[in-house]
Amino acid sequence: MCMSSRQGRLRDSLDSLLSVRAARGRDGRPRDHRRALGRYGEKLALDHLGARGFTVLARNYRTRRGEIDLIAFDGRTLIFVEVKTHQLGRSQPPASVKPLAYLSAGQLARYRPVAQAWLDDERYTTPEPQSMRFDAIGVLVDAEGTVVDLMHVEGSG
Repeated sequence: MCMSSRQGRLRDSLDSLLSVRAARGRDGRPRDHRRALGRYGEKLALDHLGARGFTVLARNYRTRRGEIDLIAFDGRTLIFVEVKTHQLGRSQPPASVKPLAYLSAGQLARYRPVAQAWLDDERYTTPEPQSMRFDAIGVLVDAEGTVVDLMHVEGSG
């Protein structure tokens, strides 16, 4: 069976997520489970956006004021996306967890200045969109890393 490059990277990310809790890096330090979970959620969000015709222009764009996880464009709409990922415990019911509930008002307030910084950043070619918006994607995975829910809220900011 032949696996595409993107599927292979997603599988590698899932394997990393599942092994990270007790694993240690090459330097002997414990790996950061939250960071691995966040990267996994972002890859799932990338696939979700790609299936909807978006091309990612930037990932994890950072300024002193904050960070935007994904910046994507579909030929008409430019979106700035915050991704929130949560992993269920073994006995935790899925209905009890809403990843987007962890999106803070402070994060929403920082979106606009960080988005403007990206638009002004000469390192990036800015498309000419017909519209722009701030979206949020919540990803919920079970203890094995299987997607339980993926919620995409358009115009969240």
